[in-house]
Amino acid sequence: MHEFTSGLTQDQVASLAALAHPVEFEPDELILMDGQRSTAFYLVISGSVAVELCAPQYTVVVQALGAGRAFGWSSLLDWHDTLFQVRARERTMALRLEGHALKELCRTDPALGVEILRRTLQVVAGRVKATEFRFAEMCGVRVEGPRAQALRRADSRVLS
Repeated sequence: MHEFTSGLTQDQVASLAALAHPVEFEPDELILMDGQRSTAFYLVISGSVAVELCAPQYTVVVQALGAGRAFGWSSLLDWHDTLFQVRARERTMALRLEGHALKELCRTDPALGVEILRRTLQVVAGRVKATEFRFAEMCGVRVEGPRAQALRRADSRVLS
């Protein structure tokens, strides 16, 4: 019943469910640190997390993710470090899928692998767009258009 798995077959959902382990995060708990080896993919069930971009002088919230959203996409890549920091904004429940097990499932079930890849690329594209939006805001540029409006609506739902 998660947005990421919507439209998958019952067998595909069962395969993913066999890999999933529920986890809970407390408010302000650091879930992923930028630069660390990424090992897990998460599906947010309730609560919300902040995807943050860290620099020595500041941290910027790039995107807020609530129920139905996913993070940890870099765990699907071999030997890839996390690019963003992720922190719980409130008590948050998620399903954790170990990256190595998810990658192996994608290799053994190519049809599911294609779907996971397609859906993960949507997560990555959303992160790139959110980052672009935040940088534009930081530079004092007002971003307009349907995508900007969609980002504002999505963030306002989670940030409120």
